[in-house]
Amino acid sequence: MRSFLLFCLIIFFITHLQAMENKPYHHNLDGTFRNPEGSPVRSSDIKFSYSTFSKEKKKLDLTYPSEHVVSQEKVLSDLNNLKDNNYIAWIGHATFLIKLGDTTIITDPLFSKNAGPLIFGPKRYIEPAIPLNKIPKINLFLLTHNHYDHLDYKTIKKFPHKEAKVIVPLKLSKYFTNNKFNDVEEIDWYQETQINNDIKITLLPAVHWSKRTLTDTNKTLWGSFLIEYKGKKIFFACDTGYGNIYKELGNKYGPIDITFINIGAYDFRPMFEKSVYHTNPEEALNIGKDLNSKKLIGMHWGTVVLSLEPIMEPPVRFKNSAEKYGYQKKDAMIFKIGEVKKLEDIID
Repeated sequence: MRSFLLFCLIIFFITHLQAMENKPYHHNLDGTFRNPEGSPVRSSDIKFSYSTFSKEKKKLDLTYPSEHVVSQEKVLSDLNNLKDNNYIAWIGHATFLIKLGDTTIITDPLFSKNAGPLIFGPKRYIEPAIPLNKIPKINLFLLTHNHYDHLDYKTIKKFPHKEAKVIVPLKLSKYFTNNKFNDVEEIDWYQETQINNDIKITLLPAVHWSKRTLTDTNKTLWGSFLIEYKGKKIFFACDTGYGNIYKELGNKYGPIDITFINIGAYDFRPMFEKSVYHTNPEEALNIGKDLNSKKLIGMHWGTVVLSLEPIMEPPVRFKNSAEKYGYQKKDAMIFKIGEVKKLEDIID
């Protein structure tokens, strides 16, 4: 009996080692995920306090300049006038429409009034550029991760174009299949999928995390999307902190024509200085440099309060720091909410 138990233990140990060897680094043996090797790790000394955050948040001035937002009438008119062109339109936060040929892509659509379950979570102070029921026909739905300001369940439930193909990181398909989407594909980092003759999508790493409940931390994957279209490369970043992984990605996939990158939600003083999982504007520019990206579009700001920097600070820092990272100011692009730009005017 003792010999049999010893044999079982040896087999278990060998199987365990084989499993460790066969799994990519970002796959933990318990089924959760982790960031790329060498990524920054949040200090154990950091203590987030909801009471402190709420108190400090009330001090923020939520007044924004009128030019920050395009009128809904103009947005709808611009989308209609450019319906036969390739374009990029900012709906707000990380929600963009990207039209490439006959394919219109939507990214991380957030149309709810708050970024949280039910009526809870941060409330947006600027409405979406257009209502959900007025968006153009969507062919491809890209979701980067499961945080409430990106995976907006109410939007998914009410999404008007459920015939769209959906691409999500691992273990996120249920939110769509449970809501009558019938073409949903889960992919892992570095896995690619061909959409049509012109468009290929690859999921790439980001320095972030996932969580929606008290018990599901890092149980679903997060990631950025590389969109390849007729020789052009568009990198749509997941929420991310700065990490060495971007030099690797730049070497393997660069140069990139356009990188969408988060420039807001970084300052959490007085609790702690910044988040290691959200780039500040300078780190965003550094990622662009590492990716060898020609143009950058700042996103994840100007819509909902997730941190404590002044709401209009991110684009100012982004523009003012551009030249330090080898960019002209015009290449660190800031959209108005609702602004629609022809792709050929961005990639010149």
